Amino acid sequence: MKKNITALILGILTILPVRAETVLSPGGKVCVEAGVDANGTPVYSMRFEGKEVIRPSRLGFELGTGAPLLDGFTIHSVENRSFDETWTPVWGEEKQIRNHYNEMLVCFEQKGSARKMNVRFRAFDDGLGFRYEFPLQESLAHFTIREERTEFALTGDHTAWWIPADYDTQEYNYTCSRLSQIGSLSAAAIDANVSQTSCSPTAVQTALQLKTDDGLYINLHEAALVDYPCINLDWDAASLTFKSVLTPEMTADKAVMFAPRSTPWRTVIVGKSGADILASRITLNLNDPCALDETSWIKPVKYIGVWWEMIVGKSEWSYSHYPSIILGQTDYAQLKPHGRHGATTEHVREYIDFAAENGFDQVLVEGWNIGWENWFGCWKEDVFDFVTPYPDFDLKGLNDYAHSKGVRLMMHHESSAAIRNYERHMEAAYNLMNEYGYNAVKSGYVGDILPRGMHHYSQWAVNHYLYAVKQAAKHKIMVNAHEAVRPTGLCRTYPNLIGNEAARGTEYHHQGKDGIRHFHTCILPFTRLIGGPMDYTPGIFEMDLSKTNPNNHGKAEFTICNQLALYVTMYSPLQMAADIIEHYRRFPDAFQFIKDVAVDWEKSLYLEAEPGDYLTIARQAKGSSDWFVGSISGLSDRTVKLSFDFLEKGKKYIATVYADAKDANCVTNPQAYTITRYIVTNKSKLSQKIVESGGMAISIREMVPGENTKGLKKL
Repeated sequence: MKKNITALILGILTILPVRAETVLSPGGKVCVEAGVDANGTPVYSMRFEGKEVIRPSRLGFELGTGAPLLDGFTIHSVENRSFDETWTPVWGEEKQIRNHYNEMLVCFEQKGSARKMNVRFRAFDDGLGFRYEFPLQESLAHFTIREERTEFALTGDHTAWWIPADYDTQEYNYTCSRLSQIGSLSAAAIDANVSQTSCSPTAVQTALQLKTDDGLYINLHEAALVDYPCINLDWDAASLTFKSVLTPEMTADKAVMFAPRSTPWRTVIVGKSGADILASRITLNLNDPCALDETSWIKPVKYIGVWWEMIVGKSEWSYSHYPSIILGQTDYAQLKPHGRHGATTEHVREYIDFAAENGFDQVLVEGWNIGWENWFGCWKEDVFDFVTPYPDFDLKGLNDYAHSKGVRLMMHHESSAAIRNYERHMEAAYNLMNEYGYNAVKSGYVGDILPRGMHHYSQWAVNHYLYAVKQAAKHKIMVNAHEAVRPTGLCRTYPNLIGNEAARGTEYHHQGKDGIRHFHTCILPFTRLIGGPMDYTPGIFEMDLSKTNPNNHGKAEFTICNQLALYVTMYSPLQMAADIIEHYRRFPDAFQFIKDVAVDWEKSLYLEAEPGDYLTIARQAKGSSDWFVGSISGLSDRTVKLSFDFLEKGKKYIATVYADAKDANCVTNPQAYTITRYIVTNKSKLSQKIVESGGMAISIREMVPGENTKGLKKL
């Protein structure tokens, strides 16, 4: 142990800057130092309210050719500025967002080569963002990056909530452990049905949530990931340091750069509570302002769909079981249907009727188009054309019927990760959507990327995802991308990117108790949602999956009230009521909350938040006096003590509380709940027990003068 401590101290001494420049955040809470060490290596460090958060850490790159950008630097110049704006998102967790920081641009020049590498630091009161910038220069005009060498040297063996590094998926259950345990726990953390392509058994993905022993909360992530590979972080226990590892291409080099260029931002969000992390807007603020001239066509969406029944095996995406389908050659009229196709005209009409009856905006239909017979795992380039419906799906007739009911259909484009094929067909597919009045698409990238050898999170694939969003914007189409790279706040610049998956979502509950761990949804807001909203697809009311499909014996482990609360705690402007129609008809009183809850917000308050343990969030509907509260628990029962002091003084409200019943249990009695209506004011307080993997959801509306309140309780 003494040897390790001595080695750590010596390592710190070797990278202490010999010249350092300093920038303070506007309120003085965050202090960032940057400079060069004795070897001329660029380094930086960070403090929060006087506490060290990031020890002196190295910056730089290994290049594909030529000397690395790692040492031999001097500080050529330093520029400082302050910035303060308040901007209005098209949709979001709050109506307006303040972007206030002090900035320091440190211009490094490498002796001998005269190559320039600048690092721009932005100090916010709740954290730090920094990125590399390569100005136009003769000596570094076109180059390739073999590896980025950014470091995050931490101050101890913190508690971490993490998933293993992977170049193709984030769909893992989270593990909570000490940082020192990451390597030894990796095998247990990886799910058997997901193949890891990790750079190292000690590497993890961002956003990474940490907590120090003295109660400081730290989040590491990236912002504005554009034309660059996604980052992973490899833990070096000896130096207590995370080192960046980029997602590779098929070649040894990981990124191709043309100056002038900048990298994505590396972010460190810090706070004294879990709520501070959730309230931070650093990720959004580090992205460019909206790039679209007109955004009135972008609307938050509440939808249902023909989807969950396929997930649990009640029906199928495909029309037949024909072993091989060839686009342009197979005559579906000659094929025998297997009789379990979900996306039939008759069935979709039922969903349209249900959506219209209950105030939903759209109906997602998966499996409407030809090609599903042999789409998965076949290394097949021309699997879908995204325009040709199955014989039992009346494309025009269903759209006409939906529009007559005031409902839209939501398009589904599963690319099967054949990206070149999708791009070839994209213009025709978007034109078809315009022709029939679709304004939103759920795209998918299931399977290994084509061309073979590429990864979902490489520079090449990252460029495709943004290309799809930009092309969609030209057609006034909103995009909900599944299996794409994790979000990094680009929804500020392109607000038609209305949702992503990029994490383990509700569909994994079809595996039963091992599908999603009880604390999963108490972690996601601290990790995956730091970069942007998720299409988590909540709202499952029937946990015994055999009642949906007799051949599926799995049981999802959460309560109905947990599912209701997710509509508030799992922020998204794209919210699905994911279960099948029959189950909502069995619980109409609980379903009322899903119908009522808003999807766009004036204000959000993070009342209590502890990663993996619990969340309680209150949100005010945009342009309304209505409020909604969601509270969820992780691995244990707890009592929520809620104050309604966020309500306007002098007014009375009616609060409808959906809560776990006294005998509720996420395994043995998940459908037990109570609904109680109260008269409340800003002085009211509520104490309510929720169970493990349970929840509480509250809808609050201002009382109408003279309203009959007979039978309502007062708080």
